[in-house]
Amino acid sequence: GSYTTGGAGDMVKAVTGLVTLLLALTLGLLISTAYSVYSAQKSAIQTIAISDLKLDAALNDYGPEAAEGRKILRSSIERTITQIWGGSDGDFLVRNYRAALSSLKEREDFLNSLQPSSEKQKAAQAQALQAANAIGQARSQMALALVDPVNIPLLCIVVAWATCLFCGYGLLSKQHPMSYLAIAVGALAVATGIEAIVDLSDPYSGLFRASPAPLIEVLKAVE
Repeated sequence: GSYTTGGAGDMVKAVTGLVTLLLALTLGLLISTAYSVYSAQKSAIQTIAISDLKLDAALNDYGPEAAEGRKILRSSIERTITQIWGGSDGDFLVRNYRAALSSLKEREDFLNSLQPSSEKQKAAQAQALQAANAIGQARSQMALALVDPVNIPLLCIVVAWATCLFCGYGLLSKQHPMSYLAIAVGALAVATGIEAIVDLSDPYSGLFRASPAPLIEVLKAVE
């Protein structure tokens, strides 16, 4: 009709092109941000696993007097896996921050209770304390990184842009089954992109889940 031909049609095409560009750029930015959150969580898990191994090695170097510390470490790893991937109720930040402080205090109390009698034991104690602090710091960062990982108002704006964009496509297309199919495929693509953003920003539930495999492997190594 007159609304989609001539000058009016050109304006609809121009605005549709502008919204297409804005939507593509913003969706790409949001996906990149969400993936950065997901990658940071995986990196933190690996950091905790490496620090657990360093702590275990330091306790082993200290000698038989630190055997109880290795039991505490094993129990701490088991609790970490349960608390992060166990699906407990409550806020992730609060739960994991409190758990990190509790586990750190337990490890530090034991390590400070040791009475090294040689330079080797003093060095092992210092290394163990350093590894214990690294575990607590990485665990806290995991929780803090998930505070408001994706800007929800911006995500709502993206949905509004997508709605306007497909309305523009509808105005420019003819009533044909293939047109409806193409619009449905496009809407599905945008919807899956938004779903990917939401899932990646919450790495411990949904489709994209950070794996506890590094900690499980460390748990097997700590006997």
